Parts: sequence; C-alpha cells; structure tokens
Amino acid sequence: MSDNKENSKFFLMFGCVTVNSMMNLSKNRRAFLKTTAIAGVGVGISGSALGGIFNEPAKTLSSHRLFVPTARVGMIGLDTSHCEAFTKVLNQPNPEPDFAGFPVVAAYPHGSKDIESSVSRIPKITDDIKKYNVQIVGSIDELLKQVDVVLLETNDGRLHYEQALLVLKAGKRLFIDKPVAANLADAVAIFAAAKKYNTPVFSCSSLRFAPAVQDIAKGNTVGKVLGADTFSPCTIEKTHTDLFWYGIHGVETLFTIMGRGCRQVVRTYQEGTDVVVGTWQDGRIGTFRGTRTGQYDLGGTAFGEKGNNHFSAEGGYEPLLKEIVQFFKTGIPPVAAEDTIEICAFMEAADESKRLGGVPVELKTVMAKVK
Repeated sequence: MSDNKENSKFFLMFGCVTVNSMMNLSKNRRAFLKTTAIAGVGVGISGSALGGIFNEPAKTLSSHRLFVPTARVGMIGLDTSHCEAFTKVLNQPNPEPDFAGFPVVAAYPHGSKDIESSVSRIPKITDDIKKYNVQIVGSIDELLKQVDVVLLETNDGRLHYEQALLVLKAGKRLFIDKPVAANLADAVAIFAAAKKYNTPVFSCSSLRFAPAVQDIAKGNTVGKVLGADTFSPCTIEKTHTDLFWYGIHGVETLFTIMGRGCRQVVRTYQEGTDVVVGTWQDGRIGTFRGTRTGQYDLGGTAFGEKGNNHFSAEGGYEPLLKEIVQFFKTGIPPVAAEDTIEICAFMEAADESKRLGGVPVELKTVMAKVK
C-alpha cells in the first residue's frame, strides 16, 4: 500500500477534515468525535441525512487487500449463543465449501462485567467452545498472536470500541456482532478507527441476510420497495441506547429493505411496545414495532410496486456466516459503514424522540450531537 499515498487519506467527513488530521488532534475517541462533529451535517448525494460521513464506498478500504483462501479465526467474548453456532459450522470435520478453511482456533471469553444475562453465560459457553478444539486464552493480545481474523461476539456493546481497537490496530479483518456499539458515538468511533488503521470491519444483525429479507431488498418479491413495516422483540438493557440491545434486529431488517436515506424519526413508547416511524428523504415511510410482551417473532410487511409481501425474517445464522467468511477472504465488507451508521442514528433519534415526549427528531440532529 506504500505505493499509493492516497490510501492513507480516507475522508471521514463531517466537514472537510481527513482522518489523518483529525486523529492527530487527539487519541481519545470522545475528543476525536467532538473535533470532527459539526452542527451542519447536510444531505448527501445519496439522500441520506448523514451526508458525507463516509465519502468512500466500503470496498475502497479493502480494495488493495489480498485474497485470503484460509485463515485462523479468533473469537472475543463468549456470552452469546452465536459463539457456538458459528464455531459448530466452521469447525466441523468436513465443512461446506462456503465455510472451509476458516476454523475458530482461539477465544478470549470475557465480556460484560455487570450485565448478568451475559456474565452468567460465559462459563457454560466457554466449556461448550472447548469441545471444538478451541484454545481459551487470557487476553486479547494473546489471542491476536494466534489468529488472522476476528469475530467480536461480546454481547455488551459498551466494550466494543476498546476491544475492536486492539484488533484494528493489529490489522486483522473484523466482524462485530450486533450491536456494533452501545450508542451512536462509539459506533462512529469504531469506523473512524477502521479508517485510520486501514483495517476492514463490518457489523450487522443476522436478519439482514435472511433469505426472505434479501429477496425483497433485491427487488425479487415486490419490485421497488415503497414502504415497509418490520417487527422484532425489543428488550431494553439500561446500559445501552434503548433499541441497540435487541431492537437492532427489526431496525436492521427495515433498513435492509428500505435502504439508506431516512430523514426523521418519531417514537411512541409504552412499557410493552415501541413503534418507531421513519420518514425517508424521498417521502417513503418505514416503521419498526418493538415488542416486549407476547410471542417472540421476527418479520414484517413490504409494500412494493408489484404487490405486498408478509415475510418472516427467520433464517438462522448460516447466511450471515457465509458473508462473514467471504469478507474474511476478500476484505470487502458486505455492509457499508454508512449503512450501519445510519441505522445507529435512527436508533439514537428514536431515543431522543422518546425523551422529548414523542416529537419528530431528524437524524442530522443526533449526528451533530456526537461528541
């Protein structure tokens, strides 16, 4: 990469400031974000309220990366069912071609110290992972010496920035499981660090790659999408911005179908239910219903030029895992940073709408407050 100096000048723009100049101002992510955030985040060519946050397409970050046919996979955080689900597929004796050559070889188990639902799961999941010939290590530094690529599985999004930073500095391709962070500010900081260290990263809910969701997004089911309603469970974890913890599943489904370009959000909150209505720049409306009572279910309705479709967003973990392995091979993220940032801005704006009593909140407003 030394033969192309332009690669070191990725523009992460809230105004007209390069990553290099911004990062020289401070090593602290909060100071960094304060320096780069401006109040006048405008509408970009794409119609997104995020404007030019990431002017380079996702593939630019990794366009000069070598294709890697096999790699040793490391795992950080053993406090989610995703850990064994991924390892079981990758470490089977005769993996399917889409998964072959990417075994999980080492794992660092520790994540949250105060979210009981996470802390209590670590011992059992650690024991389960050992059955797949995975070495348990005592630190992320030790892990990074033994692996080529990393799955960041820690459930607690508050830890993602500090854990991801170690991986990004080491130059190892990184997938961050949902949520990418506990709030918008940390999400922006993670992608800024990826730019600085020229290391590919992506994050998403597994629902993004559910077959029915992908069919709609590609225009195969209803043609051009005119609007969508999605739903998922939406348990609230007090340490996270409300929708980040579990509502991300339904919100990611909504954005996969609708695409970028949401302008404003209105949230109606009740103890058992959230309804969040987004208005897109082109006038389309998309809604997310988050449930905390009743049956656990994932899905929605897509409205299109060729008809309407009621769909289930269930699809298991393998569609996502295929995308992760392909990303590990190529270094090209299947989900653009700008997509994930706008999803986070939508969820942050929903929190602000709730705080203000259910009034509309524009996404550019919460982006301007990132400090």
